[in-house]
Amino acid sequence: MTEERVERVLAEVHDEFGMIRVLEVADYRFLEFGDAIEQSCVFTADPSWLEYDYTRAMLIGALCHSAPESALFLGLGAGTLTQACLKFLPLEDVEAIELRPDVPRLAIEYLGLDDDPRLYIRIGDALELLDSAECADLIFVDLYTDVGPGVGHLAWGFLENCQKRLNPGGWLVINQWATDDGKPLGAALLRGLYHRHYWELPVKEGNVILIVPSDLEQTLDLPALNARAEALAPRLGYSLQPLIKAIRPAT
Repeated sequence: MTEERVERVLAEVHDEFGMIRVLEVADYRFLEFGDAIEQSCVFTADPSWLEYDYTRAMLIGALCHSAPESALFLGLGAGTLTQACLKFLPLEDVEAIELRPDVPRLAIEYLGLDDDPRLYIRIGDALELLDSAECADLIFVDLYTDVGPGVGHLAWGFLENCQKRLNPGGWLVINQWATDDGKPLGAALLRGLYHRHYWELPVKEGNVILIVPSDLEQTLDLPALNARAEALAPRLGYSLQPLIKAIRPAT
């Protein structure tokens, strides 16, 4: 007989955007928005463990940089990717912009988000606050609501500015929805905006992670990426190699 899945609600708050809920199921805690739309999954014993392929794929985007010192997260959620980057990359300075004030509070209180001195969290709309953010070696765009991707995921000016906020040699990593044909949402816009000069990593959750360099001269060094991923595998507790094999040029 299989053990019954017992859900425990640890917290529930309402703000101007709707409901935020923290649930616990066995060894995992989940951050949900609205009507059971799961935003983040945290392995309680290790909040830097990346359970989902899309978060692991975003970490691969970060590993495209040989030695990133600064990162900007647009959308924090439970902070699992932020935690993983703080733990496994040589970062000195990390900024996160989160729309909803209760999200970082709940992440710290229930989801194991560390009060790391390198991490600075600002509350507000990423589309409005991007211009006042520090330039960074890595920028992550993960702006999801309970109904799907935020407007930033298809906003030409915003996505263009994200690339412009990169330091030379930097990488922009976007968690983009996939359409039914497996292409990223807004594929035509992205091709025009980034001159087809980016890479895609489709994952089983139905997302495509976009890995965008700071300029057209910059290319993806796959052997170096593989070497960094391999060196990290014992500390991560899982291999990134199967996902790296799925990287493809812009569709």
